[in-house]
Amino acid sequence: MHIAEGVLSWWVLTGGGVAGGTGVAIGLVKMKNEEIPKVAILTSGFFIASLIHIPIGVTSAHLVLNGLTGILLGWLSFPAIFIGLTLQALLFQFGGLTTLGVNTFNMAIPAVISFYLFGWGVKRENRFLSLVCAALAGGSSVLLSAILTALSLSLSGKAFNEIAIALVGAHLPIAIAESIITAVTVGFLRTVKPEIFWIRRTENE
Repeated sequence: MHIAEGVLSWWVLTGGGVAGGTGVAIGLVKMKNEEIPKVAILTSGFFIASLIHIPIGVTSAHLVLNGLTGILLGWLSFPAIFIGLTLQALLFQFGGLTTLGVNTFNMAIPAVISFYLFGWGVKRENRFLSLVCAALAGGSSVLLSAILTALSLSLSGKAFNEIAIALVGAHLPIAIAESIITAVTVGFLRTVKPEIFWIRRTENE
């Protein structure tokens, strides 16, 4: 999921840089001081999870946790993921500095989409609905990130088409794993800290 330096065409890099930078700017504008600790924790979770790469054929796969990040942070996912990717590029040479915009957009926009599609359900008092929405957010975010990454590669040259297809296929089992991890994490947080989701209480409706 981390696209390295020297792979993408200049116009994909430019478009990704503008899109990623815009998302980060929106996230920073929306961020409140009291939300910074939550952003920091989820940045750390993303940073650690996506460091563990599993080789699969000509590509590799890793956990992303952008679905969980999205339903908890919304647009704040952009600066959270941007910081994580920047540290990975500087400290471990995962991805690259010129591809930060593309990589950030590919991983963060699915998180924001999950927030709008499934965040409402996660915040409901109905536990079953909450866990189902969490699982859908976790799995769909990873798949959409894989598709966007594959599209970025394909748009940079036909030579990357086979790798792009392999990339999406490699992340199918990761999507299943992320569905389970996200649902379990949400279930745990609902038990120990339900206010993090601003859960609606039916008796107040």
